[in-house]
Amino acid sequence: MPARHERKVEYRQDDDEGRCGPGIGSCSVGDCCSAEGWCGTGIDYCTAPDCQMNYGPGCDANQKPSGADTSSVPRPRLGSIFYGGAGIFVCARAGDIALTFDDGPYIYTSHLLDTLKSYGAKATFFITGTNLGKGKINDPSTIYPAIIKRMHAEGHQIGSHSWSHQNPNQLTNAQFTNQMVWNEIAINSILGFFPTYMRPPYSICEKDCQNILSALGYHIIYFDLDTAGYLNNNASQIQTSKLNWDDAINGSDPASDSFLPVEHDIHYQVVYNLTDYLLASLVSAGYRAVTVGECLGDPVSNWYRAGPSAAEPSGTATTTTTTTATATTTETATELVTTTATETVATTTTTTATTTATTTATLTATTTTETATPIPSSIAPRITLSVTPTTTGTSTDGTCGNGLTCAGSRWGPCCSVFGYCGVGDEYCSLANGCQPAWGSCL
Repeated sequence: MPARHERKVEYRQDDDEGRCGPGIGSCSVGDCCSAEGWCGTGIDYCTAPDCQMNYGPGCDANQKPSGADTSSVPRPRLGSIFYGGAGIFVCARAGDIALTFDDGPYIYTSHLLDTLKSYGAKATFFITGTNLGKGKINDPSTIYPAIIKRMHAEGHQIGSHSWSHQNPNQLTNAQFTNQMVWNEIAINSILGFFPTYMRPPYSICEKDCQNILSALGYHIIYFDLDTAGYLNNNASQIQTSKLNWDDAINGSDPASDSFLPVEHDIHYQVVYNLTDYLLASLVSAGYRAVTVGECLGDPVSNWYRAGPSAAEPSGTATTTTTTTATATTTETATELVTTTATETVATTTTTTATTTATTTATLTATTTTETATPIPSSIAPRITLSVTPTTTGTSTDGTCGNGLTCAGSRWGPCCSVFGYCGVGDEYCSLANGCQPAWGSCL
């Protein structure tokens, strides 16, 4: 006869003063299990990643986003950058610093974009779908769809940091697959495409995680410089992060060195203090602020996959379902960049096959009430219009200018100041630098 506490795990928890968790049991449908093991609702109980998703059906991590399913999108290997495996830690091009920001978008991210714009700098954002109580990133009632569209319009790279920032080691394979696919669904519903680059939460990704990401067609990106800005998030401590940066940059040589730093745009001091210091420093030292894809020498056309037709997000919560990674892959590849030496990694992945459908992404123009921020005259467009075109026609990779037009492209009809096709004010407004020679402008 099992002990009483063992029996309770088998049933939904209804008593014991609302307790939940391992050895106790689960909360009722719709309720969340807080990190401290109490059933309830609201931010204090439901916020990812702390809400105990296995014991709280209502946890943010268990709420699937609305939008077209991406699980059957074909995932061919694009380019020469290594997929899955032990991951990539360093840039390949000397003189590059690929600033990366994890865990956002957040309430500080718009200011961070302003700062990057003031330096003409590019960065990579590894974004989460729902964390810190911010809701789903594709919920149109939030600020986040506009922020994500602005990231892309201004030439930054968007990568995945999973749906709700759970530790992959603490998830089943099906749960971790959902973490990746659900974030794809949310991003695709905003942009019409989703990333091929990702950074694992907590920088943890062991063999099962690596195999799933290989099957889903992701490059795993880590870092080689951490200022620990997330640990120094007050005005007196942030100087420690600046000194950590100086220790790495001072004495380095952009003719031979490069860096792939990690920061987090969910922390006030990182965004409003540290980032300006980093940008001023790298410019002074002669480095370029670029995206991860650029620092690896990977063409922009390889950074994303076209998703199914973009569905208008409703923001309605959906209960947990299981999505299975769709690939059977045997891959042997040579990793191009590691922290030490070239590494040969053999990866074999077997997952459940499902129906594969080829679809074409379409974008629907949306209206935003955000006030447009004019592009500073000191920042030139990424595409120089005076250059004699080397290629002409409709864009096939989402870039525009220099002979390539967004008119008729699946990415959107407008060409942003930084040379990317899309829809909305970030791409289409003349005040934001829309290029009428290479698409529609408003």
